[in-house]
Amino acid sequence: MTSELAAINEQIAKMHPYIDGIESEIGKAIIGQKYLVERMLVGLLANGHVLLEGVPGLAKTATINALAQTIHTKFARIQFTPDLLPSDLIGNLIYNPREGTYSTKKGPIFANLILADEINRAPAKVQSALLEAMQERQVTLGEESLPLPKPFLVMATQNPIDQEGTYSLPEAQVDRFMLKVIVGYPSEAEEKQIMKLMAKTAVREPLKAVIQPETILEMRKLVDAVHVDEAIEDYIVRLVFATREPKRFVPKMDGMIRFGSSPRATINLALAGKAYAFLQGRGYVTPQDIKSIAPDVLRHRIITTFEADADEVTSEQIVAHILETVAVP
Repeated sequence: MTSELAAINEQIAKMHPYIDGIESEIGKAIIGQKYLVERMLVGLLANGHVLLEGVPGLAKTATINALAQTIHTKFARIQFTPDLLPSDLIGNLIYNPREGTYSTKKGPIFANLILADEINRAPAKVQSALLEAMQERQVTLGEESLPLPKPFLVMATQNPIDQEGTYSLPEAQVDRFMLKVIVGYPSEAEEKQIMKLMAKTAVREPLKAVIQPETILEMRKLVDAVHVDEAIEDYIVRLVFATREPKRFVPKMDGMIRFGSSPRATINLALAGKAYAFLQGRGYVTPQDIKSIAPDVLRHRIITTFEADADEVTSEQIVAHILETVAVP
């Protein structure tokens, strides 16, 4: 096992200049937001969709755009609005009356990296079309199912639900996002740097593409090879079961959770933990890797009870308590 870990560590070290290159290029356009960039890279490496939530103006869209520019790949930005139709997303069948046949016109979803901007402003039919693409990596036009390109990744932004003109996303769709990242305000020092960088009328130079899609797929194979000890696997399962059986694991939260996390949370927590370890330059997962990434994997997979809402107990607080209480290997 030691020789295998050494080999994986060596391979990861060879790939890390690409990660450094991506972070360096993004840093030319985005000040701070290290946490956000890191979580986006976890999603990219773990083949998991990422949902970013925060008030307007926190560079959610700009950061995704910056990431897309660093990759030699097809990128599509879709602005979600209340009048958006499924065909605006996935495309349509065009009838040719002269030949009496239909031809396929593909929509913007047929790209490698999708920015679904303000995703919670679109109606249910559009969310349904996006759901198939996210889960199955394919879309259905007429009677034909068309595969989406590889890699395929959705990075979505949304404003908090209490903002005017937004819809609450279906739970089934929220669960398809590997990570839900809460984007906060920058510090005073970062805000000053942002002002110096952005308070100009000149158009900024585009970022340089530093990585090919094929290299991302190679990195994903390495992520799959990252070692997870059985004790860590047991820890992941305990964390997820604590959201389903709080009386057994976190008695203080009993009565606060209406629905806990599904097995998809267990899978995503293990996979995101591997990707996070990869970013740290390691071929093995530590308990701290799991604790670091767990809030982003679990926060949107816990539905609180009316009692919790009345006591102003949030899913964020529940996850924090679970991580403090469940024994670490």
